Parts: sequence; C-alpha cells; structure tokens
Amino acid sequence: MSAAELLDDPAGLEAADPAGMLRAVASGAAQVREAAVLSAEADVARLAQEDLPRSVVVLGMGGSAIAGDLLTAVAGPECPVPVISVRAPVLPVWVGAADLVVAVSCSGTTEETLAALEEAVRRGCRLLVVGAHGSPVHDLASRGRGVFVPVTQGRQPRASVFALATPLVIAGNALGLLSCSPEEVEATAVLLEQLAGRHRPDAELILNPAKTLALGLAGRLPVVWGASALTAVAAYRFACQLYENAKTPGVWGALPEAGHNQVVALDGPFAGGRDLDIFRDRTEDETDDRTRLHLVLLRDTEEHPRTARRADVVTELAHSRGVEVSSLLAEGSSAFQRIASLVHLADWATTYLALAEGVDPSPVRPIDELKDALRR
Repeated sequence: MSAAELLDDPAGLEAADPAGMLRAVASGAAQVREAAVLSAEADVARLAQEDLPRSVVVLGMGGSAIAGDLLTAVAGPECPVPVISVRAPVLPVWVGAADLVVAVSCSGTTEETLAALEEAVRRGCRLLVVGAHGSPVHDLASRGRGVFVPVTQGRQPRASVFALATPLVIAGNALGLLSCSPEEVEATAVLLEQLAGRHRPDAELILNPAKTLALGLAGRLPVVWGASALTAVAAYRFACQLYENAKTPGVWGALPEAGHNQVVALDGPFAGGRDLDIFRDRTEDETDDRTRLHLVLLRDTEEHPRTARRADVVTELAHSRGVEVSSLLAEGSSAFQRIASLVHLADWATTYLALAEGVDPSPVRPIDELKDALRR
C-alpha cells in the first residue's frame, strides 16, 4: 500500500497507530476546557493578589517545556515583564522571591525540573506548578505554598500541550501579562474542535490539509520557518514533533533572521528541482536521489510588513530553485487561537507523516534508553 493509499484508509491508520496518537492529538479542545476548569478549581487567579512579579521563569523539559513557549507567544512583545524559559536543572542565580516560577512537568517526575523547582522553593519564589497529581512536583508545590494545577494522565507529554499550556495562559491573563478572557479560551477550544474535524483520519486526503502536508514531507528534509514571533514558537514545536512523532530531523528558524543565514541552503546540495506531484509513490524515486528540502512557512495574520515581504520573497526564491514550499496561515482572532491552530496542524501532520513512513508515532525508545542508562 502506498503512503497516499494508507492516509486515505481510516482502518489502516488505526491499525498503524496502536497507542492512539491520532486520538490524543484530536483531544486538543477537550484539553483546553478541562484545563480551564482545573485552573479555576486551583484558584489560579489568586496569583494576582500580590504585586506583578519581576519576571516569570518557566521550568520544563521536552514536551512540557513548550507550555512556557506558548505563554511567551500569547503574551507577545507587550508583556510588561520578561518571560524566560529554563530548560536545565539549575535556576538562574538572580531568581528570587520577587519572581514567579512556573514549573511544568506532565509526569511530575522530570529530573531537571524537580531540581530547579526545589531551588525555587528554597529561595521563597512565588510558584505555579502544573503536573501529575500526587507526583514529586505536586509535593514541592505544597512545600512552597504554590498554586498547583493537575494534569490528567493517559497522554504523552507532547500530546498534552493544551492541558499544560492553558493554565499558564489563564494565569497570565489574571496577572495582566496578556489578554485572554475566559470567552477567548473557550473560543480556542471551539477552533480546535473545528480543526480536528478538518484533519480527522476519515477526512479524505485531498480535503485534509494535515494529510496533504504529511505526504508532501515524506522522504524530505523539512525546514520550518515562522514569519512572526508567535509563529516562530510554532516552528520550533513543529520541528520537535518531527523528531518525536515522525522520528525524522527537521530544521526550524524564524524570519527575518533565517533570511540572513539559513536561506543560503536554497543553493546547497539538498535543494534542487524534483517532481512536485505529492500523490506519486515515493518508492518510485530514483535510488540515488538526495533527500531534498521542503520549506514550510508558518504565516501569521499579524506580521511586521518587512518580515511579511521577506517571507514572500523567500517563497519566490525557493520556487525558482525547485524547492517545494508549504505556506500555512494561522487561524483565529486571538493570539491563543492563532498559536493553537498552527500547533494543532503540526501535531496532526507529523503524526500522519510517521504513519505514511511506516513509523509508529508513539514510542520514543532513545529517550527511554537514555533515561534508563542515567539511572544505572
């Protein structure tokens, strides 16, 4: 069965996805709504009873760390305090009681996050913790008298992005770091429902943007660029999902910076003309055909005019060199909706890409083996 035939076969997709990654990806709307309820029950809004923090420091690793990136994207350049992501076991020396430390760990057991959070508790930092109920991060949140929002289990961290990020967005709104009312949070859930219908496994390939994108990326080297600060976050997330879901490398960047370095790859050995028929069987490619670039441009409804112009010119340059370009526009009116729409599409597309390449998207054996080796 060819990749195109498999993507148009719902039963075949289900059989190739034994751990149900597609079902997990489809749960985005439910995650947003459940996280909103759990955030209210945890009284996240009480974080605003104190003065505005000097900074927000988000601790997290891997699939949990993206929550901090989404917070930064939704807050945008008008955020009144810096939001800093720490992907390490060491808390910066300047962080103290005037700062809000946010720890995110889906499992609640992430070694690096626990080490940095324990130091935050020792220093008396204000705390918001998102993770598994009854886990070590929950214990540390209690010790530090922080706000704790539980994450229901059953999904891998990378498939729990909205469960992890929504409490941070709600907290950011309460603190005045961003504007995302409860109505806008619900509107994001509604949009994710609509997108899940568009990308669902039984939606015909020709009408399913995620399947079409996956087929175009099969056998190629994806280069994903964002054309705004918000879409740059989505580009990074896309690359991470390429690695974890599809087990394939991906390059990410952001315009305008990528136009000052990465763009030169359009003249390199991985560029060049090819048959752009996405429905052809990849097994018919010449055996000596070098892996080619596929440029994915994530566009925003709010781009700086100069960056927007640069993205248009880059598209022309790529086409002139025979490099296929997929241009994807963020949907929705709020920043949360726009980032959610692109993250959701990336999650669907990379899962479909895995299945099209004959790869089970769920296992992450090298990560598991690395953790096991470190425990010995």
